[in-house]
Amino acid sequence: MALDELKSAVPDYAKDLKLNLGSVIGNSPLPQQQLWGTVLACAIASRSAQVLRELEPEAKANLSPEAYTAAKSAAAVMAMNNVYYRTRHLLSDPEYGNLRAGLRMNVIGNPGVEKVDFELWSLAVSAINGCGMCLDSHEQVLRKAGVERETIQEAFKIAAVLQAVGATLDAEGVLAG
Repeated sequence: MALDELKSAVPDYAKDLKLNLGSVIGNSPLPQQQLWGTVLACAIASRSAQVLRELEPEAKANLSPEAYTAAKSAAAVMAMNNVYYRTRHLLSDPEYGNLRAGLRMNVIGNPGVEKVDFELWSLAVSAINGCGMCLDSHEQVLRKAGVERETIQEAFKIAAVLQAVGATLDAEGVLAG
C-alpha cells in the first residue's frame, strides 16, 4: 500500500505526521470518492513529488476516471484562483475587488462529478495555498449544500497533513544531499 510506503519515509522526528497520515487517510470517515479526490488534489497542491508519486496510484485506483480528472482539475484551477483571490484580498486598495477577473474557470461550473465533491477538493487545495477568500467561498457553498462541518474539517486535516509530510520529506531530500 502506497500509504504505508509514505508513512515509512517520514523520519522519526516527525512521528506525529506519520500517525496523522494513518488517521486522516487510513481511517477517514469520508466516502471513497471524497477521500481520494481530496488526497489527490492535496498531493498535487503540496508540490511534493514524493507525496504525489506515492499517493497518486492509490487515488487513481479508488476514483472513477471522471473523479480522477476532476480532482486534478480542482488542484489546477485553485492554484490559479488562490493566487488571484488571495492577492486581491491582501491588496489594501478595495477597487481591485470591483474589477472583472477575466480568468477562465469553467471547470468549477461543470467539474464532471458531484458539485459537493469538487467544492470539498477546492477547499482543501485552498487551505494548502492559504487563500482565505476561497476558503470562505467554498465552505459557504458546502454548508449551503448541507455538508457538515466535520466533513469539511476532514478535508482540511488531509490538506494539513499532506502539506506537512511533503515539506518534511522535501527537506530531508535536500539535507541528504
